[in-house]
Amino acid sequence: MKRTPVIALSLVLSAGAVGGQTPAPEYDLLIKGGQVVDPRNGVDAVRDVAIKDGRIASVAPSIAASRALKSIDATGLHVTPGLVDIHVHVFPGEKIGDYAGGDWSVYPDGFTLRSCVTTVTDAGTSGWRNFESFKSRIIDHSKTRVTALLNIVGNGMGSGGIEQAVDDMDAAATTAMALKYKGVVVGIKSAHFNGAEWTPYQRAAEVGRATGLPVMVDFGGNVRAGRTLIELFTRYFRAGDIYTHMYGGVRGEQDPATLGPSAAMIEGRQRGVVFDVGHGGASFRYATAVPLVKAGFLPDSISTDLHTSSMNSAMKSMVDVMGKFLAMGVPLADVIRMSTWNPARQIHHEELGHLSAGAPADLAVLRLEKGSFGFADPVGGRLASDRRLACEVTVRDGKVVYDLNGLIADPWETLPAGARGGDPRWDRTRGH
Repeated sequence: MKRTPVIALSLVLSAGAVGGQTPAPEYDLLIKGGQVVDPRNGVDAVRDVAIKDGRIASVAPSIAASRALKSIDATGLHVTPGLVDIHVHVFPGEKIGDYAGGDWSVYPDGFTLRSCVTTVTDAGTSGWRNFESFKSRIIDHSKTRVTALLNIVGNGMGSGGIEQAVDDMDAAATTAMALKYKGVVVGIKSAHFNGAEWTPYQRAAEVGRATGLPVMVDFGGNVRAGRTLIELFTRYFRAGDIYTHMYGGVRGEQDPATLGPSAAMIEGRQRGVVFDVGHGGASFRYATAVPLVKAGFLPDSISTDLHTSSMNSAMKSMVDVMGKFLAMGVPLADVIRMSTWNPARQIHHEELGHLSAGAPADLAVLRLEKGSFGFADPVGGRLASDRRLACEVTVRDGKVVYDLNGLIADPWETLPAGARGGDPRWDRTRGH
């Protein structure tokens, strides 16, 4: 789209003002009076956030509402960068009982935007054989920004013997596909392997080094004979590689005597391994998380492992998982950092996860609710809390895409008869 030069635009607006016409608003959307928490920029204060053309235009103590086409009163709410969830499964389709193209994955927009998540990383649901189908059907048509870790298994994540097929772990083909779509493909994934050999991790590491992308490993359901965390971290991982399901408690994460972090976990952190929550339907338990958090072994990134089972059991949503860390005593600013700036860096998208001027206008407006609440883990544990987070408004590319309590709306009595919705510059979903 051709843009009017700034000088010419200024003259037009000045002429309009002189002629008695109201000048055009400077901003498309203004979020006023919220507690802005932007860990990357060290901001934790009441601020106004102005948005123009899908970008952050200004963050300041006071911006007049008259300068914006539309404004939201966020008094008493927390305004943060859009949440970034780097472990989800969002490659659904018609297959029954499967992840890749199956009914165990979910369509992202149905479960992300309502949880203030604006960016997700699909964690290895697709491999090089089916990634382009995933991209054309789901990634290219989602309001949520969808990135992907490419599974080292060509057929991606699936039931039965799919993920055990060593012959389908083609490093060269995976490298070629990752490089073809680098930026959308943000890493490599190895998961659920039941054998004793190291072949999946060796080949995933080979692709990671060839592409410069991180490798995420789900180390299987339990510690396997011949495979240990310490060997994974010291022989195959580089700094920046990601160990997910860090509080699963069955893969050698805890010291059996102290219940704190094992020697392998400590060694991994010293080497720069990234530790990710990856809550899921069975990979988080308080018996592991609480002692490790008390010992100061906090996650680098909070993520959900979203799929049809986890979302309907103990995991529920990104804001629910964040609430568990508040309940375990982690400060809110740290929880937000682990859910925004940290994961954005881990997937090499450092334009995301902050509210700097010029950054994509992806924002979360969160309510910190006070009351009597409880958070469950997958093995039947419950943690009581007097706080939890709720998603009020989600902004993606400068447009309101979720609004729980109608904060962007006007009183219905004030609308013209037959009004169908708002201005597409600030809300592309109304009137559809």
